Amino acid sequence: MNKSWLPCATLLLPVLLPVQVFAADATAPVREIMTAAEANWAETPGDYQDYFSEDRLARLYSADFVARYRKAAEVPFSKEMGTPFDYDVIVNGQDGCPLKDLSIAAGPTEGAATVVVARFQGLTCFGSEVEYQAYSETRFRVVTEAGRPVVDDILLSMDGETLSLKAEMDAIAAN
Repeated sequence: MNKSWLPCATLLLPVLLPVQVFAADATAPVREIMTAAEANWAETPGDYQDYFSEDRLARLYSADFVARYRKAAEVPFSKEMGTPFDYDVIVNGQDGCPLKDLSIAAGPTEGAATVVVARFQGLTCFGSEVEYQAYSETRFRVVTEAGRPVVDDILLSMDGETLSLKAEMDAIAAN
């Protein structure tokens, strides 16, 4: 058997390995989170799907995100409410409608993270006016940990400003 290809394969291995790491679908954890959001905001919602259940924390979020979430969940308000948040952090609101025209797309990379954008209409049931037909965006910073894509931060827009959920969790934990 001719083994003359072995030296070439050894040289190519370091080049090919990063391709496998980057081949992980950065949209996968976002798709699961947005499926839960769709279920929570459905016309006839079933049981509430916790974006931060123990199972989802273990599978969908980075270790840093989970540590910050756990600290924020320990404050008295969070313990009383069962969550650190008083609004839906995925759709960025307390009131809404069934999500329409949801799209999820991997965007640019920012350092070691891929920005994944979920775009949707979430207020269409309130009326036909332009503000109710507008699209909302939630951006997810996705990184690779232990060979799998995980959400490291959730970025929301409010009044033209970008808000980091990790920064919000830090502020909640500080109270």
